[in-house]
Amino acid sequence: MNWGYKIMMVYALFIAGILMLVFKSSSEKEDLVTKDYYEQELVYQQKIDQSKRAAALSTGIKYEVSKGSVGIKFPAEMKGKDLKVSVLLYCPSDAGKDQQKDFTTTEGYVSMPIAETARGMYELKIDWEADKATYYAEHKFFVQ
Repeated sequence: MNWGYKIMMVYALFIAGILMLVFKSSSEKEDLVTKDYYEQELVYQQKIDQSKRAAALSTGIKYEVSKGSVGIKFPAEMKGKDLKVSVLLYCPSDAGKDQQKDFTTTEGYVSMPIAETARGMYELKIDWEADKATYYAEHKFFVQ
C-alpha cells in the first residue's frame, strides 16, 4: 500500500469520527434551568432582598428529608401567621424530576411528597409570604 492510500484512510477515519460525534451529540437531551431565564434574571434583585429578609429571622428554615417526603419547618415567628408557601424541588440533572407545589398554612410546617423513584441531588427552593412580606430560601440535599 502506498502513502496516498494511507493518507486517504486517515482522512476517511477522521471524517467518520467527526460524523459519529455529531450524531451522538445531536441525540443528547438538553435541559435548561428555566425557559424564561432572561425575565427571571431581570427580577433577581427581588430574590436577593427576599433572602436577606429570611436571613434576618431568628432561625433559618429547617428541613428534614425522610422516605417519601420533605418536611419544612419555618422559624418560630412565622407560627400562627397565614403563610403562602411555594416549594420547588429542582433536580439539576433531569428536568423531568422537578416538582413544584403551593401550600397555605398557619402551623409553620409543611410536608411535600417526593416520588419513590426520585434519586439524586435536589435544590429545595422555598418562597413564602407572611404579613405582606416575601421571603426566599434554598438548600441542597440528596435523595437516596
